[in-house]
Amino acid sequence: MASVILFNKPYGVHSQFRKEFATMATLADFFDDKSLRVAGRLDKDSEGLLILTNHGGLNHAITTPPNAKNTNQRSQKHSKTYLVQVENLPTDEQLQMLRQGVLLKDGMTLPAKVEHILEQDLPIKLWERNPPIRQRANIPTAWLKISIMEGRNRQVRRMVATVGLPCLRLIRFQVGDWTLANLAVGESCRLYLSDEQLLALGVNPCDDKRHIGQKKSAPYQDKITEQSKAYTNKSSTTLQKRQGSRVIRYKKSNAKM
Repeated sequence: MASVILFNKPYGVHSQFRKEFATMATLADFFDDKSLRVAGRLDKDSEGLLILTNHGGLNHAITTPPNAKNTNQRSQKHSKTYLVQVENLPTDEQLQMLRQGVLLKDGMTLPAKVEHILEQDLPIKLWERNPPIRQRANIPTAWLKISIMEGRNRQVRRMVATVGLPCLRLIRFQVGDWTLANLAVGESCRLYLSDEQLLALGVNPCDDKRHIGQKKSAPYQDKITEQSKAYTNKSSTTLQKRQGSRVIRYKKSNAKM
C-alpha cells in the first residue's frame, strides 16, 4: 500500500538522506525507512511541509513541474503553498507581477496565487526560528501567501527578490490538500493511501517508478497492463462513492525513527 509522510522540516535540515559530513543535518536524523523518497525538496534555509513517499508514481506527479503548455488539472492537485516573510510592504504592482509571472534567469514563471496577509491571519501558529530572521529598524516586513504549481530551485525566493521583496523567512504550508495542520517542528505523520485515493490524485496505482530499470517478466507486465486498464475504465460515479467513504489511517512518528 502506498504511504505518505508529512514532515515539518526544521530550519537547517537538508532534504536528503546522505550526509556529506558528520555534523550535516539530514532526513537520516529523523527517518530510517529506506523505501522513502522526497517528493518536492525544501532548501536548507526553508521550513515546513516536506512530503516523503514510498510510491514512485506519486513522487513523480508531485515533483514533475508543468509548463505553460502542459499545465493541467493534475498539476493543480499538487500545487504548493508557501508563507513568505519579506522585507518592505508589497505594492499592488508588485503583487500583480507575482500573480502574472516573473521573468527569472531560467525563464518566465507560471502565474501564481498571491495574497498579502497580516501575521495574525496566518493559517498556522508561528514557531520561533533558530537563528531568528534579520531585523532592520527602518525597514518594515510583511507576509505573503503564495501558491505555485512549479518546483524550480529556490523559485519562491527568487520570485519575490526579483520584484523587490527580499525573502526573510519561507515556510511551506501546503502541498495539494495536505497541510502542516498541527505538526510541531520535527514532527511527522504517516498516511496510507488506497488505490482509489491515488487515482483521485491523478496517479495510476500501478505506476510505481521505483521499479524503473528493473527488468520485469512478461506475465508481470501483462498483469500490470490489465490492472491499469481496469482502473482507467472505472466510472467516476463509482469513484465518488468510494471516495466518500474512504478512511485514512494516521500514525505519528517519533522525532527520530
